[in-house]
Amino acid sequence: MSGMSTVCRGSRARRAERGATVGALLAAVVTGALLAGCTMTGTGDDGRGQGNGRRDDRTSAPPAGSVLAVKIDNVSAARPQTGLDAADIVYAEQVEGGLSRLMAVYATKFPEAVGPVRSARESDLELLRQFDEPTLAFSGAQGKLLPLIDRAPLHAETPEDTDGAYFRGDEKPVPHNLYLRPDDLIDSPPGPDALTTGFRFGPAPSGGTPEDSRTVRYPAARFTFTWSGDRERWLVSMDGTPTITTDDVRVAPATVIVQRVTVRASRFHDYLGNNTPYTETVGSGRAEVLRDGKVFDAKWERKSATDGTTFTTTDGEPMNFAKGQVWVVYTGAR
Repeated sequence: MSGMSTVCRGSRARRAERGATVGALLAAVVTGALLAGCTMTGTGDDGRGQGNGRRDDRTSAPPAGSVLAVKIDNVSAARPQTGLDAADIVYAEQVEGGLSRLMAVYATKFPEAVGPVRSARESDLELLRQFDEPTLAFSGAQGKLLPLIDRAPLHAETPEDTDGAYFRGDEKPVPHNLYLRPDDLIDSPPGPDALTTGFRFGPAPSGGTPEDSRTVRYPAARFTFTWSGDRERWLVSMDGTPTITTDDVRVAPATVIVQRVTVRASRFHDYLGNNTPYTETVGSGRAEVLRDGKVFDAKWERKSATDGTTFTTTDGEPMNFAKGQVWVVYTGAR
């Protein structure tokens, strides 16, 4: 843990220094980045940048056993995404304006690239406590949230914290074109044992109701999961459009969890003044688990932030998931 503490202290010092000097240095940084081909770092959802993508005073890297969690942009301008199909788990949450954002978690394999990478939210810190020293890759965050990220037990990695792991693509406009090369951040994926989520995989329980399609709606976004008997997977569509990666792969998880949670107002707002929703992932409630072309009513429980989330059937038996990618879509309790 000492290595992680060193990284966090360095981040705090760098951010304090940037706050005092960014106005004077921004023009020079932009010019230097353009000449050198360096990646500019997004500080939040407005797409404005600071830093040149290098961290020359870096004292340690994320450990080899670290789960990689990447915040992924999910507005229409960010699609198609890259590397989404390779994630072990994809979490979907509501953000400002009723839109959605994704967090992709990688443990068993790393794709060549992941993105577009966007900013972090307060809810992410609670969600990631279930993992041991996770690495959070994100484009930045609003200033009042950064101290909380610095104090969190994780490895916070923005473009300005890394040496060349991020790059800008040329097919989408800023801020929807920031990508991460995972292999340049962590030496190797930690393996499935690092997924300390509480999830169980195995045969489906008895019962269940046949389900061809399920749609989850946010105020300004929606997810649809359509069962494919040929692929034995749930085909993902977002806002009515099939979710296909830049490698022309249809995203198709084996299990989808519609998890009913409390979504409340947080203490933070975006740069337009919209309140940032806070998704509570500690507690208990109802869920629907989609697997094998059926929907199963379930209950979820997460006793503390350091625990994973367990799912049980309505009879109290453990709820097994189908082997493969898992999507967890957080939606308001009803």
